[in-house]
Amino acid sequence: MEAIDGEEHAGDADLLAPPGGGLNELQQVGQEDNMQGQMEEFLGPHSEYNEEEEERKYYRRKRLGVIKNVVAASVGAMIVYSVYMGLLQMQLILHYDMTYREVKYSNLGLEDIDSKMLMGINVTPIIGLLYTPVLIRFLGTKWMMFLASGIYALFVSTNYWERYYTLVPSAVAIGVAIVPLWASLGNYITRMAQQYYEYVNYKEEHVQEQKKLPKGVCHRYIIIFQTIFHIIFHLSFVFAEFPMRLVLHDYLQDNKHVLWNVKYCGAVVSGLVPGFNTTVLRTLPRSMLLIEVESVLMGFAFVAMIIFLVLCGAAYRPTEEIDLRSIGWGNIFQLPFKHMRDYRLRLLCPFFVYSGFEVLFAISGISLTYGVCILGLKKLWLLIVVYGFSCSIFSSLSLCTLRLPRWVCLMSGAFVHFVLLVALMVFSLQRKQGESYEQYLGPLLVIIVLWGLGTALNKTGLSTLLSMLYAEEKERLDFVYTIYHWCQAIAIFIVYLWSHLPMRAKLSILLVTLLLACYCYWVMERRLAKDMRPRLPRIPRPRHKVKGYRYLEEDNSDESDSERSEEDNEENRDEEHVLEEMGAEDREVRGQDGGAHGADSPVARRRGAAGHQREDANVKGGEREEREGG
Repeated sequence: MEAIDGEEHAGDADLLAPPGGGLNELQQVGQEDNMQGQMEEFLGPHSEYNEEEEERKYYRRKRLGVIKNVVAASVGAMIVYSVYMGLLQMQLILHYDMTYREVKYSNLGLEDIDSKMLMGINVTPIIGLLYTPVLIRFLGTKWMMFLASGIYALFVSTNYWERYYTLVPSAVAIGVAIVPLWASLGNYITRMAQQYYEYVNYKEEHVQEQKKLPKGVCHRYIIIFQTIFHIIFHLSFVFAEFPMRLVLHDYLQDNKHVLWNVKYCGAVVSGLVPGFNTTVLRTLPRSMLLIEVESVLMGFAFVAMIIFLVLCGAAYRPTEEIDLRSIGWGNIFQLPFKHMRDYRLRLLCPFFVYSGFEVLFAISGISLTYGVCILGLKKLWLLIVVYGFSCSIFSSLSLCTLRLPRWVCLMSGAFVHFVLLVALMVFSLQRKQGESYEQYLGPLLVIIVLWGLGTALNKTGLSTLLSMLYAEEKERLDFVYTIYHWCQAIAIFIVYLWSHLPMRAKLSILLVTLLLACYCYWVMERRLAKDMRPRLPRIPRPRHKVKGYRYLEEDNSDESDSERSEEDNEENRDEEHVLEEMGAEDREVRGQDGGAHGADSPVARRRGAAGHQREDANVKGGEREEREGG
């Protein structure tokens, strides 16, 4: 009995108490639940995380990056042209002096080198229309600016060893790079304005879907960014005079020596400064001093290259760059010429040409024929510095376009230049030995300040106008800016040819070009007011030889062309077979389904219909097999 009771108690204990293995399993299940809860808490959305706030901070950083790109491109262009113009001015003055030529390079005709070098700089850009768009599309906007700055650095480096085979090829290279550099800069600043608008309005549907921007939405940012660029760039005229003022100024002769044979100044002269003495240096600068100056300029040229390379971001997304290049090189070559059929560009061409005239006339006409001829060579740096500061300060007036009509900026600058051209045409002076002409310093400074005002309004107004007209056509910007700066290159070549003409002939050409430009601009604005559509060439659709991820949204990237063709053939056969057996009710049902899924892509609808047809065929085939088996 006791044994039986012990067995019963043992059985009850076995039923009540779970085994040790079962207890461990319960603990492991609890630990797994705890770990799963921790993982969900870690991977799930945090209560402190604000997605909208993080998105706002992200696009604010993007906007600051765009501003950084604009300032970096402006500073880089300013440094490049400061180095280029400063070195070129110092080089031309040294090579002009007969003593320097005989002592330094007695067996080398430096004057002949200078003429060939200027010819390379001024003549080569004429063919810029042929290759500029191809270079920009092949290299990209940012890399084109970097390469052009490297060519300017190459020109600085060749001055260490002044020979025909160093100076002339580097000058030709600069002539090749002028139009691509400026077309890239104009394109870059406009693209930055478009990007800034996209980052400000990142919630808009057309921005999220990367559609074409509505007309006029980014004009505000275009005006601001073009103004910033020209304010910074025009300071290049100021910094270009540092080598002249800090190095050569103490080596120059007095006015009594350099202007001894000069009889007339102003509108009555022919050439630049007839009778100017061929020796302008009192003593020759040390060779080591010139090497040090060139080394400093070379360092700044490298700084400009680094700025373009490191601080300037890309102008386009990588997929957009692919699209721009994939329209075919033949089309890229032809499109600049086809864009000339656009009446807006045709009517703006006189203004483009005048824009090239007036800057070179300020440097070679007003500064030399009026300034140096009256005040002497030692005052040249002062005139150029005042001109640069004037251009930079008055470029800010283009911000008035935010409130005023866009024609106000261009027409105001044209009016100022018209008054000055008439005044310069009647201003002349007969020099007499022993007399001081310092009293003319004030009026000449006023003239140069007013000319800088007109230049600022002209340059900033034209760039802003082009960007506003073609802001929504971002695939056309490089062609449009190529035409603009190619016309300026034509003007530079004409100024190079007219150097020996009488001053009144030069002023007459400027005056006629200015009046023609104003009339053509008025005609253009009238046509735009009448909503006359311009004749724009069609941009071909991109042709992609290799399809990347962006172009395979609905295709299988792993299937080969043979597999795709076999699948398409099978689908076509299935469609034909099923459509013959399909009844009217099936067609109605499919029509309703197609209407419900109308938002799907055509490829998806076709494949979906083919899948349904294959399912119907399989079902009918299975029923037929069952009947035969029965």
